[in-house]
Amino acid sequence: MTELTPISFTQTDLDAIATHTGRIAVFVSPDADLTGAAAAVDRLTGGAVARMMAGDGFKKLKPGDGMTLTYPGAMAAEAVEIFVAPGSVVEQRKAGGTIGKGRGKADVVIFADDAATAAQVAYGAALRDYAFEDHKTGGTPAGGQITVMTSSPSDAEAAAAPLLAVAEGTFMTRDLVNAPANVLTTTAFADQLAEMSALGLKVEVLEEDELAKLGMRTLLSVGQGSDSPSKVVVMRWEGGTEGAAPLALVGKGVVFDTGGISLKPAAGMEDMTMDMGGAGVVSGVMRALALRKAKANVVGLVGLVENMPSGNATRPGDVVASMKGDTVEVINTDAEGRLVLCDVMWYAQERFKPAGMIDLATLTGAIIIGLGHENAGVFSNDDDFCTAFLDAAKAEDEGAWRMPLGKAYDDMLKSRVADMKNVGGRPAGSITAAQFLQRFVKDGTPWIHLDIAGVASLKSETPLAPKGATGWGVAALNRLVANRYEG
Repeated sequence: MTELTPISFTQTDLDAIATHTGRIAVFVSPDADLTGAAAAVDRLTGGAVARMMAGDGFKKLKPGDGMTLTYPGAMAAEAVEIFVAPGSVVEQRKAGGTIGKGRGKADVVIFADDAATAAQVAYGAALRDYAFEDHKTGGTPAGGQITVMTSSPSDAEAAAAPLLAVAEGTFMTRDLVNAPANVLTTTAFADQLAEMSALGLKVEVLEEDELAKLGMRTLLSVGQGSDSPSKVVVMRWEGGTEGAAPLALVGKGVVFDTGGISLKPAAGMEDMTMDMGGAGVVSGVMRALALRKAKANVVGLVGLVENMPSGNATRPGDVVASMKGDTVEVINTDAEGRLVLCDVMWYAQERFKPAGMIDLATLTGAIIIGLGHENAGVFSNDDDFCTAFLDAAKAEDEGAWRMPLGKAYDDMLKSRVADMKNVGGRPAGSITAAQFLQRFVKDGTPWIHLDIAGVASLKSETPLAPKGATGWGVAALNRLVANRYEG
């Protein structure tokens, strides 16, 4: 797994400004006199900081934005980054992200006097200082480290510890989503999750014969055209009150999606390595909870399959019975994620009787048409539960937007030969997919469906992530657990 750049917190030492040979980051308030580290840099550079702040370019910067002095005179550093002092947590993380992106292979010293700000800046730097290079040859190891100097390093370190656990969980999600399908097979995926038992998670891998006995026929129908065996992995974190009902997180883990017999177009099919994004997020959340020893009971379940065309693949028009017992007419084999999720969701409720259930999936292209790449689609049968998640997502600056459910959409799934179809046509495609899943939610179970097709992997970078897998959802779900299930 891609490792976080080492981050340490130490007592502020202004003498280090002159002698540090890597990069330095300081914060200034445009409306106040220069003090501390910024004043020291200004003295060493003959007033360069004050002149920069007086320029029109700097005056246009927003809190958390910055400019760079390269090879500043009378200093050993290769560059000094001057940031407008951030106010909000989002601004603090954004500044950290800029530091992480620009670090390269250099050591960085960040001067952030306030412990809370220091922790958030460090978190932002950790998140952005990521590169997926597992399959590149001849590369030089990144190296380097980040040192955060503050007046209260012990307080900053304590505040940063749970944040860096989330960052490590996010890295796991990114690595899984970025991995090519010939490397991240269903077996390799399950093996990686099994290794997390070393963190205190209880991990079980259910193989095809066990899934068949349980009646997970819709899940098995998706993977029957592939040589890779279908699996369900169950991860339990039991950090809360003994016997208390857990929160259940359920992830779609289609390690590669050709569309099956309903074959996708060739152009862009390479992106379907990320169709296990929901399972990737669930895995990252479970890692983060274990690392920070969350005082909550959470169970993560992922259905791992590969959707391939072959002589044994499910055909359009086939009828398959779910674990619940409802029959499904498979109109389109490319609408396979819901067939995986419905069995795992039913199993989660039957076995764990959860206090709430959230499923995540790169489920529909329709959600991208509706919401673009700024927000995940949020569907729910419980207003309080949904509001709690939306509040958590907003606090973590992870875009999420609630979408409707309703009987009229449900009627679009009627089948002539079975209890339901797996698709309802092009109109409201993301909503009818959610309606399909809702049929597998038991009465009384608070439920949220997150369609993350537009946010799991991006073609452009963000303030806290490079191009590719984002790790969207790890932070929001971790915060939901902290807010709602840890008392």
